[in-house]
Amino acid sequence: MAWVTPMTLSVVLVVLAAAILHSAWNALAHSAGDKLVGFVLIDLGYVGCAAMVVCLSPLPDPSAWPFIALSATLQVAYQLSLLRCYRLGDFGQMYPLARGTSPWATAVLSVTVLDQPLPVGQLVGVMTLSLGLLALTLAQGVPGRKQMPALVAAVATGLLIASYTVVDGVGVRHSGSVPAYVGWMFLLQGLPLPLVMVARRRRALLADLRPMWGRGILGAVLSLIAYGLVVWAQYQAPDSLPSIAALRETSIVLAAVIAAVHFRERFGHLRTAASTIVLAGIAILELAHN
Repeated sequence: MAWVTPMTLSVVLVVLAAAILHSAWNALAHSAGDKLVGFVLIDLGYVGCAAMVVCLSPLPDPSAWPFIALSATLQVAYQLSLLRCYRLGDFGQMYPLARGTSPWATAVLSVTVLDQPLPVGQLVGVMTLSLGLLALTLAQGVPGRKQMPALVAAVATGLLIASYTVVDGVGVRHSGSVPAYVGWMFLLQGLPLPLVMVARRRRALLADLRPMWGRGILGAVLSLIAYGLVVWAQYQAPDSLPSIAALRETSIVLAAVIAAVHFRERFGHLRTAASTIVLAGIAILELAHN
């Protein structure tokens, strides 16, 4: 099979659509009163949706299973780290920092681990976009000492995102089927947290889950579709992982709007300027691929 290495317009549009869905499910997760219960519901939704996908898809190639297992492990660690972020900090600050760390970290891993050269145009685009994303983090002011645990958790989350992005970029090419890869990965990552919660809360868990089940299922569906779109993009353009990672994180711009409108967090001139830098980064990436 001949691989389509450049980022076509369809790939760009798919990744941007995934970014919109991603910011929406993260807003749902952050707005949950009991955030741990919210994440458990999302994981249960993963298991249900992924089970259907797995039943309708062929088995991944045997060479893909180590990547699926590693990605699922990294995704569980990412969930726990993201949960800590949302418990400690504001959505409008934690989300940009976590997601803004990912593009440049993915670029570094792609060059050092995968030995993929990064053209100057793409490098400038990734760095410009990352600068805008990180600037959104500082829109609420320079973080103080009390915010350091939340910031450390956010940076750790970003590094985990970069790690599973690179793993999936390689693993999906071994699988032979994008739906099979995504389905099995979500099925495996969706099980650990609910099982731990069942052991800890037992009968009380059902009562905790009931008021938020609709929100959890919706978040799971949005997350699964968003991630499936990104993995499809990685399958179509395997040499463009840093650019795909950067484009995916444009969800931060929408998240900033959600934070201002829904969570009543201040938007202001700095967020407007940072969002403009993000859009400039997208434009540079698009020009670099044309």
